[in-house]
Amino acid sequence: MRASINAQHLAVKDSVKVLHILQIHNHYLARGGEDESFSAECQLLRQRGHQVGTYVENNKTISSLGLWKTGLNAIWSQPSYRAIRALLQQSTYDVVHTQNFFPLISPSVYFAARAEGVPVVQSLRNFRLSCPSGLFFRKGAVCEDCKGKIMPWPSILHRCYRNSWTATSAAALIIGVHNVLNTWQSMVDLYVVPTHFVREKFIQCGFLEDKIFVKPNFVYPDRSMGDGEGGYALFVGRLTPEKGIRTLLTAWESLHTKIPLKIVGEGPLAPLVQAASSKCHSVEWLGTKTLAEVYELMGRAMVLVMPSEWYETFGRVVIESFSKGTPVIASNIGAIAELVDSGRTGLHFQSGNHAELIHQVNWTVDHPLQRQRMRKAARAEFLTKYTAEENYKLLMEIYQLACTTVR
Repeated sequence: MRASINAQHLAVKDSVKVLHILQIHNHYLARGGEDESFSAECQLLRQRGHQVGTYVENNKTISSLGLWKTGLNAIWSQPSYRAIRALLQQSTYDVVHTQNFFPLISPSVYFAARAEGVPVVQSLRNFRLSCPSGLFFRKGAVCEDCKGKIMPWPSILHRCYRNSWTATSAAALIIGVHNVLNTWQSMVDLYVVPTHFVREKFIQCGFLEDKIFVKPNFVYPDRSMGDGEGGYALFVGRLTPEKGIRTLLTAWESLHTKIPLKIVGEGPLAPLVQAASSKCHSVEWLGTKTLAEVYELMGRAMVLVMPSEWYETFGRVVIESFSKGTPVIASNIGAIAELVDSGRTGLHFQSGNHAELIHQVNWTVDHPLQRQRMRKAARAEFLTKYTAEENYKLLMEIYQLACTTVR
């Protein structure tokens, strides 16, 4: 039964029991894909008639707690443990779904749910249960030195999380302590990952394969297909090294086809982007935009470029772009290589290779008929795999299985 869910062959029963679900999430300082996915799933479930309770924390409160207290809470938060037990005692819940527990909530919520006899589902949208930085990325390249280790000591040596021994040690201790306690295997009933690539990585890390199920992210509501007539390429994402910003800018500085590049996002490499936009007239930095504005830009774009150099676990902007019918030029690494079917819904290039990126951009510009076919294929891919309807079916299968899991 479990294997068939991963193959996406099971269908949800016509009459689905109304579930009472407790969603747990730690919001990031800058709203990102994980926050969007949490909000989207809560909204979807409520619209389908399910009762959804939430327990949330926000990283904006970290400064008031202090570094050491935050680090200790990340390993075990007694306030979160007490709060979850109280919520589960006050109302009858069918399942606890933890979206993100780091750093303020902690794995203590698993123990609280187990104490009250409620099954636990955990979404995995980064690699933090094996890699303290959550990225498998160090010094501009993929790094798997900590993969599968009980205590990820190489990360401490290299200060992988926030370039801090203290912060990295705390993140490493979360992994080490809960590996020793067997938390990841014994306290979580089912894991949800967005791609098969991520599933395989966690299996390589020692997680039980029959507990890990693939359910991609989705886009809701559907904002319909765009026209792609804007004549520009688009990047949307954090301005960080792992997102391939340097490769993107290097490519645009050398492009003989002066297709404009619009960049949406903020981050530590913002000064680099700002300098490039001042030097290269075909590069325009737009800063932060609302979600509605991003979708408008996607719909008008000739192509979206995603030059990531780390193992993206999904790449939400890819399916957002597909929803608008815009093909994607993506590096052939991690999950985004899985999402983009090269030659049909977009094109691949070797991660970090700006010359290959230039070639694929030029090809896109020079082949308008093929580009139009890609637009139709991208839109069809979205309708087949990434709508709320398809996602809801998979989520219900996972919840139903969690509720019947023999303890």
